[in-house]
Amino acid sequence: MQISKDLIRELRNKTGAGVMDCKQALLEAGGDIQKAQDVLREKGSVVAIKRSARETQEGLVSSYVHSGNKLGVLLEINCETDFVAKTSEFSQLAKELAMQIAAMDPLWIKPEDVPKEVIEKEKEIYKKQVQESGKPEKVTEKIAQGRLEKYFTQVCLLEQPYIKDPKLKVKDLITESITKLGENIRVGRFTRLKVGEE
Repeated sequence: MQISKDLIRELRNKTGAGVMDCKQALLEAGGDIQKAQDVLREKGSVVAIKRSARETQEGLVSSYVHSGNKLGVLLEINCETDFVAKTSEFSQLAKELAMQIAAMDPLWIKPEDVPKEVIEKEKEIYKKQVQESGKPEKVTEKIAQGRLEKYFTQVCLLEQPYIKDPKLKVKDLITESITKLGENIRVGRFTRLKVGEE
């Protein structure tokens, strides 16, 4: 199958991936640009997993203040080198994440950060709800676990749907940046401040 340069260019513009990666993804997807994006995203996840063990001692602190000055976010985002920390792509990712935090008010970065007692309490509530709905005992645990996963998509930044493209999770957005920038990236910490809130 022949892949046109225009198609490769379009995919490059959409994803930021290399020319050969774009060509290969388009070949695998039979020329379908949407499927090719999925192929690149899957490959990006593999690359991101390989890079996830690497140290992230550099980075920046980004801020976002919502119009009206009543809501603001401070975010630390880390990468491997000062070079990447100074790129416009990295700064843009930091801004996107700060806006996400302002809009969606996550409590933790990832599910592993949620305290055990909070998880247990949530599971108890879900189990009680399932039992009260009259579902059989054997499915209670499975349904409770499913509701817990949904809870994580509300309270954990990386699991939340990305506000500008809800088909993506925030962690997918970070994975795309890892693929583009060639370094491990992680969210260090964040604080969300709203006037009048404790």
